[in-house]
Amino acid sequence: MRTRLKSIYFLASLALLIVTASCRTEEDLSIDPPTEQTLEANTQTAALMQNVVMNDGSSDNIIDNASCLSIQFPVTVTVNGITLQIEDEDDLDDIEDIFDEFDDDDDNIVISYPITIVLSDFTTVVINSDDELEDFVEDCFEDNFDDDDIECIDFQYPITASAFNENNELILSFTINNDFEMYNFIDDLDEYAAVTIDFPITVILADGTTQIVNNIQELAMVIEAADDSCDEDDDNDYDDDDCDDCTTDLVTDVLTQCSDWYIDGLERNDNDLEDNYMGYFFTFNSDNTVDVTWDNGMQTESGTWSASGSGNEIIFEIDIPGFDDINDAWNLHEIDNDNDDDELEFELRIGDDELEFNNYCSSDNSNDNLTNTLSDGLWIVASYTEDTDDQTADYAGYELNFDSNGTVTASNGSTTNNGTWSVLNGGNEVMLNFGTDMPFLEFNDDDWDVISSSETEVVLQDISGGDGETDTLTLQKI
Repeated sequence: MRTRLKSIYFLASLALLIVTASCRTEEDLSIDPPTEQTLEANTQTAALMQNVVMNDGSSDNIIDNASCLSIQFPVTVTVNGITLQIEDEDDLDDIEDIFDEFDDDDDNIVISYPITIVLSDFTTVVINSDDELEDFVEDCFEDNFDDDDIECIDFQYPITASAFNENNELILSFTINNDFEMYNFIDDLDEYAAVTIDFPITVILADGTTQIVNNIQELAMVIEAADDSCDEDDDNDYDDDDCDDCTTDLVTDVLTQCSDWYIDGLERNDNDLEDNYMGYFFTFNSDNTVDVTWDNGMQTESGTWSASGSGNEIIFEIDIPGFDDINDAWNLHEIDNDNDDDELEFELRIGDDELEFNNYCSSDNSNDNLTNTLSDGLWIVASYTEDTDDQTADYAGYELNFDSNGTVTASNGSTTNNGTWSVLNGGNEVMLNFGTDMPFLEFNDDDWDVISSSETEVVLQDISGGDGETDTLTLQKI
């Protein structure tokens, strides 16, 4: 059922009209509206103003894939099996976090109906199914199409206006407080002989600066100049604006505050290459050099890094001899340093190629606690399962020695497997790398989650991003 919100506004305006008209004096009869302030119905200026204030539906495209309508909050959605209550636009980040958790899964979102949508003219419609919603989505412009709304400029409210009859008598005064009221004010211009805006007014540009406008003609020119001066983000790429506030200073601050960044994700030409860099650690220095260590510090290499541009257009260049997989001019996609677990994520992209560096900066001493636990004595594989496949027998007779210098050996008396290990994320994750040694290459992972730990037992778990398979490794002290 459609409901015209503007009817409320019209009735209020009508009441004000009656009161104002009844109080009119002789002085009101000969007011000539100033032409430089007069806004006429069905003119280009009126259309431009209405395009500025029409309801922009692009902010919630992660849910509805439609920029010409928005969903009225709160709304309940189920994202990849997780139910969320979306109270406002800030909660949309929770949906994105779930979508971004894995790169190789199929993301889906289920809306709990009924919901209410708001169209570009602020009309509201109650929707009861996906099919009903799709009927309205199909009426929208296609993804990345140049639609009517102008998002690169906004009005600063309040704005006052006056209405006149055919005798140039002032019959009504308006105070406009938001885009909804401005849209309906312009929609009703033809109900009056003349309408004037009380200039000067102030507009807000896309970069946050303000500009004072002194008359109708100037207002039209300012709006036209602002149109298409920014990215209106009317596409369905929900994560292409994650670096709106990024600067090169932020890049430097984030990268240089911690040493030993590691590659958590690397995809080039549809090939996943991050496993090739397990045990490699990158330290980005403030002089734009980068040092790489691997094989427990036995091997090193140095190169350079640089960042230029701003916002979503920052280019991050890496040049390290021998590291052709990552040497390139990448586009900075996102810097995420707001996680509760102190995880820092630095994400780069070139088209469909992705490179992600991760790190942990924590004042917690839990890293040291688990490191001390594992490096104290010998351990055995008490249990290892890949989902429902129990492979514990493959590790029978092996004793593991976790050295505090970051090396680990697994020996059964006749065969020795050598690898590296480290504790991350305040003791919440463990990295293991045995290279290609069988059977311990099955343990290779840089983010084993620590499910529980004691002086005699440590339980680790990893959930695959591809098929959701759960690997569980239980280490027991001898």
